[in-house]
Amino acid sequence: MTEAIRGFWAAVPTPLTSDGTVNCASLAGHASHLFTQGIDGVVLFGTTGEGTSFNVAERIATIEALLKAGVPASRLGLGAGFPAITDAVALTRSALALGLNHVLVLPPYFDRSVTPDGIEDAFSGVIDGVADDRLRLTLYHIPQMSGVGIPAAVAASLRKRYGKLVAGLKDSSGDFRQFQAFRAAAPELAITVGNEADIARALAAGGAGTICGMANIAPGLVKAMLNGSGAEARMQAAIDIMLNTPSLVAALKAILAAQTGDAGWLRVRPPLRPSSDGAALKAKLEQLTSPALA
Repeated sequence: MTEAIRGFWAAVPTPLTSDGTVNCASLAGHASHLFTQGIDGVVLFGTTGEGTSFNVAERIATIEALLKAGVPASRLGLGAGFPAITDAVALTRSALALGLNHVLVLPPYFDRSVTPDGIEDAFSGVIDGVADDRLRLTLYHIPQMSGVGIPAAVAASLRKRYGKLVAGLKDSSGDFRQFQAFRAAAPELAITVGNEADIARALAAGGAGTICGMANIAPGLVKAMLNGSGAEARMQAAIDIMLNTPSLVAALKAILAAQTGDAGWLRVRPPLRPSSDGAALKAKLEQLTSPALA
């Protein structure tokens, strides 16, 4: 069993059928394709995967379908953050029973007035409620989306209390000073970054790798960042293209639709709206990922 998520992982989007349910066959095919591109594993139902729009039963059914399709449990991570701790516990227990170990958990979101002690209590409630030594939990820090961040002192305290059960932390803040704070406070945590532009310097500073959305549409460019191949300028330009869209998730799905010829990738769950700019975005991205520029 891998003790923590390390290396090159993709935060995958969730393809949908025409009736809005998860298209598990498409998702399994996408995961398998990513593995051929050198990606170590995929995380389901994170921010890129519209995770907060899917309930416990849907997430478990998707895991079961992917396992049945031959996707190894060791290469799957699962977003399991909910405002209700009991939901996070139920989903995590079910995932562990299916053979998954890697679970990414947000602090309970919505209430922005919570204290660091309260945030630690929430994570403790999940870990103690699950009560399973197979758990390898990754704390998920993305305050610009969730509204609630994870203080570095809380991450350090949880690691000290629970050891390997708290295996890592995904820092998607996009603030490299925050990454450095996590590294200083909890050096034993495997800290991955979600902001692709920070990959190279995070690795140089002791980071564990990346879990990112750009891996779905430009894995070669992300790999160049991991290899220290001087791709920072091209990566930042690619990120700027995505940031100049109404919805990163809808834009990423539109690019996938254009790349694969599968219009099903365009579908999103409310409150998101689909993007119609896939072909134009794909063309812009290709200008940055051309082999001639590698």
